[in-house]
Amino acid sequence: MPTTIAELARMKAAGEPIAMVTCYDHASALLCQAAGMKVLLVGDSLGQVVLGHRDTLSVSVGDMVRHAAAVVRGAPDALVVGDLPFLSYTSPAQAIESAGRLMREGQVGVVKLEGGRSIAPTVRTLVDFGIPVMGHLGFTPQSSHQIGVKVQGKSAEAAAAIIADADALQAAGACAIVLELIPAALAWAITERLTIPTIGIGAGAGCSGQVQVWHDILGFSGKPPFRHTRRFGEVGAAITSALSDYAGSVADGSFPTAANAATMDEAVVTAALALADRD
Repeated sequence: MPTTIAELARMKAAGEPIAMVTCYDHASALLCQAAGMKVLLVGDSLGQVVLGHRDTLSVSVGDMVRHAAAVVRGAPDALVVGDLPFLSYTSPAQAIESAGRLMREGQVGVVKLEGGRSIAPTVRTLVDFGIPVMGHLGFTPQSSHQIGVKVQGKSAEAAAAIIADADALQAAGACAIVLELIPAALAWAITERLTIPTIGIGAGAGCSGQVQVWHDILGFSGKPPFRHTRRFGEVGAAITSALSDYAGSVADGSFPTAANAATMDEAVVTAALALADRD
Protein backbone atom coordinates (compact mmCIF):
# COMPACT_ATOMS: atom_id res chain seq x y z
CA MET A 1 0.00 0.00 0.00
CA PRO A 2 1.62 3.30 -1.07
CA THR A 3 2.47 5.79 1.67
CA THR A 4 0.30 8.91 1.66
CA ILE A 5 0.51 12.38 3.20
CA ALA A 6 -2.22 11.24 5.56
CA GLU A 7 0.18 8.55 6.81
CA LEU A 8 2.83 11.21 7.47
CA ALA A 9 0.30 13.22 9.47
CA ARG A 10 -0.60 10.11 11.47
CA MET A 11 3.07 9.38 12.19
CA LYS A 12 3.61 12.97 13.37
CA ALA A 13 0.60 12.74 15.70
CA ALA A 14 1.72 9.35 17.03
CA GLY A 15 5.32 10.44 17.53
CA GLU A 16 6.64 7.88 15.04
CA PRO A 17 9.87 9.15 13.42
CA ILE A 18 9.80 9.48 9.63
CA ALA A 19 12.84 8.28 7.65
CA MET A 20 13.33 9.89 4.25
CA VAL A 21 16.27 9.49 1.86
CA THR A 22 17.14 11.13 -1.43
CA CYS A 23 16.88 8.86 -4.45
CA TYR A 24 17.64 9.68 -8.06
CA ASP A 25 17.29 6.57 -10.26
CA HIS A 26 15.46 3.31 -10.78
CA ALA A 27 18.19 0.99 -9.46
CA SER A 28 18.45 2.93 -6.21
CA ALA A 29 14.67 3.05 -5.91
CA LEU A 30 14.47 -0.75 -6.15
CA LEU A 31 16.82 -0.99 -3.15
CA CYS A 32 14.76 1.57 -1.23
CA GLN A 33 11.61 -0.40 -1.99
CA ALA A 34 13.26 -3.61 -0.73
CA ALA A 35 14.36 -1.79 2.44
CA GLY A 36 10.82 -0.61 3.10
CA MET A 37 11.54 3.14 2.86
CA LYS A 38 8.27 5.03 3.22
CA VAL A 39 9.35 8.41 1.82
CA LEU A 40 11.82 9.22 -0.96
CA LEU A 41 12.99 12.65 -2.08
CA VAL A 42 14.05 13.21 -5.66
CA GLY A 43 16.03 16.29 -4.74
CA ASP A 44 17.53 18.89 -7.01
CA SER A 45 20.76 17.87 -5.28
CA LEU A 46 20.94 15.45 -8.22
CA GLY A 47 22.60 18.36 -9.98
CA GLN A 48 25.62 17.90 -7.73
CA VAL A 49 25.73 14.23 -6.79
CA VAL A 50 24.49 12.74 -10.08
CA LEU A 51 25.10 15.29 -12.84
CA GLY A 52 28.34 16.73 -11.50
CA HIS A 53 27.38 20.41 -11.27
CA ARG A 54 28.82 22.59 -8.50
CA ASP A 55 25.36 23.47 -7.16
CA THR A 56 21.65 22.79 -7.69
CA LEU A 57 20.94 25.77 -9.93
CA SER A 58 21.53 24.02 -13.28
CA VAL A 59 18.79 21.44 -12.75
CA SER A 60 15.73 21.79 -15.00
CA VAL A 61 12.14 20.68 -14.62
CA GLY A 62 12.86 18.13 -17.35
CA ASP A 63 15.71 16.69 -15.28
CA MET A 64 13.42 16.38 -12.27
CA VAL A 65 10.64 14.76 -14.29
CA ARG A 66 12.96 12.17 -15.82
CA HIS A 67 14.58 11.15 -12.55
CA ALA A 68 11.34 11.22 -10.57
CA ALA A 69 9.58 8.92 -13.02
CA ALA A 70 12.43 6.41 -12.76
CA VAL A 71 12.24 6.47 -8.97
CA VAL A 72 8.47 6.06 -8.88
CA ARG A 73 8.71 3.02 -11.16
CA GLY A 74 11.24 1.44 -8.82
CA ALA A 75 9.52 2.21 -5.51
CA PRO A 76 5.76 2.03 -6.02
CA ASP A 77 5.05 1.76 -2.28
CA ALA A 78 6.92 4.93 -1.30
CA LEU A 79 5.64 8.47 -1.16
CA VAL A 80 7.91 10.18 -3.68
CA VAL A 81 8.57 13.89 -3.20
CA GLY A 82 10.02 15.89 -6.09
CA ASP A 83 11.84 19.23 -5.88
CA LEU A 84 10.74 22.15 -7.99
CA PRO A 85 14.08 23.42 -9.31
CA PHE A 86 15.53 26.92 -9.35
CA LEU A 87 13.36 29.58 -11.05
CA SER A 88 10.59 27.11 -11.86
CA TYR A 89 8.02 28.69 -9.50
CA THR A 90 8.56 32.44 -9.79
CA SER A 91 4.81 32.98 -10.11
CA PRO A 92 1.75 30.93 -9.18
CA ALA A 93 1.08 30.26 -12.86
CA GLN A 94 4.60 28.99 -13.50
CA ALA A 95 4.47 26.93 -10.30
CA ILE A 96 1.26 25.25 -11.46
CA GLU A 97 2.85 24.40 -14.80
CA SER A 98 6.09 23.07 -13.24
CA ALA A 99 4.37 21.15 -10.45
CA GLY A 100 1.81 19.81 -12.90
CA ARG A 101 4.58 18.33 -15.06
CA LEU A 102 6.30 16.83 -12.03
CA MET A 103 3.08 15.16 -10.90
CA ARG A 104 1.65 14.24 -14.29
CA GLU A 105 4.85 13.08 -16.03
CA GLY A 106 7.07 12.35 -13.04
CA GLN A 107 4.21 10.77 -11.06
CA VAL A 108 5.39 12.22 -7.72
CA GLY A 109 2.97 12.43 -4.81
CA VAL A 110 4.27 15.72 -3.40
CA VAL A 111 6.26 18.66 -4.73
CA LYS A 112 8.80 20.52 -2.59
CA LEU A 113 9.81 24.16 -2.89
CA GLU A 114 12.03 26.53 -0.95
CA GLY A 115 10.96 29.67 0.89
CA GLY A 116 8.54 30.92 3.52
CA ARG A 117 6.12 33.83 3.68
CA SER A 118 7.11 35.12 0.25
CA ILE A 119 5.94 31.93 -1.46
CA ALA A 120 3.00 31.13 0.84
CA PRO A 121 0.49 32.45 -1.75
CA THR A 122 2.04 30.12 -4.34
CA VAL A 123 1.77 27.20 -1.91
CA ARG A 124 -1.91 28.03 -1.32
CA THR A 125 -2.54 28.15 -5.08
CA LEU A 126 -0.88 24.77 -5.64
CA VAL A 127 -2.78 23.17 -2.77
CA ASP A 128 -6.06 24.62 -4.04
CA PHE A 129 -5.33 22.93 -7.37
CA GLY A 130 -4.88 19.57 -5.62
CA ILE A 131 -1.07 19.54 -5.56
CA PRO A 132 0.40 18.51 -2.19
CA VAL A 133 3.31 20.74 -1.17
CA MET A 134 6.26 20.23 1.17
CA GLY A 135 8.10 23.37 2.28
CA HIS A 136 11.82 23.90 2.87
CA LEU A 137 13.23 26.41 5.38
CA GLY A 138 16.56 27.26 6.99
CA PHE A 139 19.44 26.72 4.61
CA THR A 140 17.86 26.72 1.17
CA PRO A 141 20.35 25.51 -1.47
CA GLN A 142 18.76 27.51 -4.29
CA SER A 143 19.64 30.69 -2.35
CA SER A 144 23.16 29.59 -1.41
CA HIS A 145 24.78 32.44 -3.34
CA GLN A 146 22.86 34.91 -1.17
CA ILE A 147 22.91 33.32 2.27
CA GLY A 148 26.02 31.13 2.13
CA VAL A 149 26.33 27.48 3.13
CA LYS A 150 25.98 27.85 6.89
CA VAL A 151 23.60 27.34 9.80
CA GLN A 152 20.60 29.67 9.66
CA GLY A 153 18.43 31.17 12.41
CA LYS A 154 21.08 31.59 15.11
CA SER A 155 19.95 35.03 16.33
CA ALA A 156 16.57 35.74 17.94
CA GLU A 157 15.51 37.83 14.94
CA ALA A 158 16.58 35.21 12.39
CA ALA A 159 14.94 32.42 14.38
CA ALA A 160 11.70 34.41 14.68
CA ALA A 161 11.69 34.87 10.90
CA ILE A 162 11.98 31.11 10.33
CA ILE A 163 9.18 30.48 12.84
CA ALA A 164 6.97 32.98 11.02
CA ASP A 165 7.82 31.31 7.71
CA ALA A 166 6.88 27.91 9.12
CA ASP A 167 3.56 29.28 10.41
CA ALA A 168 2.84 30.78 6.98
CA LEU A 169 3.59 27.56 5.12
CA GLN A 170 1.34 25.55 7.41
CA ALA A 171 -1.45 28.11 7.06
CA ALA A 172 -1.06 27.96 3.27
CA GLY A 173 -1.68 24.22 3.32
CA ALA A 174 1.80 22.66 3.20
CA CYS A 175 1.72 19.01 4.26
CA ALA A 176 5.25 19.03 5.78
CA ILE A 177 8.37 21.20 6.01
CA VAL A 178 12.04 20.33 5.62
CA LEU A 179 14.21 22.17 8.17
CA GLU A 180 17.82 22.32 7.00
CA LEU A 181 20.87 23.54 8.92
CA ILE A 182 19.12 25.30 11.79
CA PRO A 183 19.91 24.93 15.52
CA ALA A 184 18.40 21.85 17.12
CA ALA A 185 16.54 23.87 19.76
CA LEU A 186 14.86 25.99 17.08
CA ALA A 187 13.90 22.93 15.04
CA TRP A 188 12.40 21.32 18.15
CA ALA A 189 10.40 24.47 18.95
CA ILE A 190 9.03 24.65 15.39
CA THR A 191 8.15 20.96 15.43
CA GLU A 192 6.26 21.36 18.71
CA ARG A 193 4.49 24.45 17.37
CA LEU A 194 3.26 22.93 14.10
CA THR A 195 0.66 20.25 13.52
CA ILE A 196 2.31 19.16 10.24
CA PRO A 197 5.50 17.05 10.22
CA THR A 198 8.98 18.53 10.05
CA ILE A 199 11.81 16.68 8.33
CA GLY A 200 15.25 17.64 9.57
CA ILE A 201 18.62 17.64 7.88
CA GLY A 202 21.28 19.09 10.13
CA ALA A 203 18.52 20.25 12.49
CA GLY A 204 18.83 17.79 15.37
CA ALA A 205 16.73 14.93 16.64
CA GLY A 206 13.67 16.96 17.62
CA CYS A 207 12.09 16.94 14.15
CA SER A 208 9.30 14.60 13.11
CA GLY A 209 11.71 12.83 10.77
CA GLN A 210 15.08 12.96 9.07
CA VAL A 211 16.34 13.11 5.48
CA GLN A 212 19.84 12.33 4.26
CA VAL A 213 21.50 12.24 0.86
CA TRP A 214 21.87 8.74 -0.62
CA HIS A 215 25.55 9.16 -1.48
CA ASP A 216 26.44 10.44 2.00
CA ILE A 217 24.84 7.65 4.02
CA LEU A 218 26.20 4.92 1.73
CA GLY A 219 29.74 6.27 1.48
CA PHE A 220 29.93 6.75 -2.28
CA SER A 221 32.49 9.54 -2.10
CA GLY A 222 35.07 11.05 0.24
CA LYS A 223 34.40 12.61 3.61
CA PRO A 224 30.79 13.87 3.85
CA PRO A 225 30.65 17.66 3.47
CA PHE A 226 28.67 18.38 6.65
CA ARG A 227 28.84 17.17 10.23
CA HIS A 228 25.15 16.28 10.23
CA THR A 229 25.76 13.40 7.81
CA ARG A 230 26.55 9.88 8.96
CA ARG A 231 27.79 6.96 6.95
CA PHE A 232 25.81 3.77 7.32
CA GLY A 233 27.87 1.83 4.77
CA GLU A 234 30.98 1.89 2.59
CA VAL A 235 29.37 1.10 -0.74
CA GLY A 236 31.80 3.27 -2.67
CA ALA A 237 34.80 1.28 -1.49
CA ALA A 238 33.04 -1.99 -2.34
CA ILE A 239 32.19 -0.77 -5.85
CA THR A 240 35.74 0.46 -6.46
CA SER A 241 37.13 -2.89 -5.35
CA ALA A 242 34.73 -4.82 -7.58
CA LEU A 243 35.55 -2.68 -10.63
CA SER A 244 39.26 -3.08 -10.00
CA ASP A 245 38.88 -6.86 -9.74
CA TYR A 246 36.88 -6.92 -12.98
CA ALA A 247 39.44 -4.87 -14.91
CA GLY A 248 42.25 -7.07 -13.57
CA SER A 249 40.43 -10.26 -14.56
CA VAL A 250 39.96 -9.01 -18.11
CA ALA A 251 43.60 -7.99 -18.28
CA ASP A 252 44.98 -11.33 -17.04
CA GLY A 253 42.55 -13.42 -19.10
CA SER A 254 40.75 -15.01 -16.16
CA PHE A 255 37.43 -13.49 -17.36
CA PRO A 256 35.47 -14.54 -19.29
CA THR A 257 35.78 -18.31 -19.04
CA ALA A 258 33.98 -20.98 -21.03
CA ALA A 259 31.29 -20.96 -18.35
CA ASN A 260 30.49 -17.32 -19.21
CA ALA A 261 29.79 -18.01 -22.92
CA ALA A 262 27.28 -19.92 -25.02
CA THR A 263 28.43 -23.09 -26.78
CA MET A 264 28.14 -23.98 -30.48
CA ASP A 265 28.98 -27.10 -32.40
CA GLU A 266 32.12 -26.65 -34.51
CA ALA A 267 30.39 -28.24 -37.49
CA VAL A 268 27.77 -25.48 -37.39
CA VAL A 269 30.49 -22.82 -37.34
CA THR A 270 32.20 -24.49 -40.33
CA ALA A 271 28.91 -24.61 -42.26
CA ALA A 272 28.22 -20.92 -41.44
CA LEU A 273 31.64 -19.88 -42.70
CA ALA A 274 31.09 -21.82 -45.90
CA LEU A 275 27.74 -20.16 -46.49
CA ALA A 276 29.24 -16.72 -45.77
CA ASP A 277 32.08 -17.32 -48.21
CA ARG A 278 29.67 -18.58 -50.89
CA ASP A 279 27.44 -15.52 -50.51
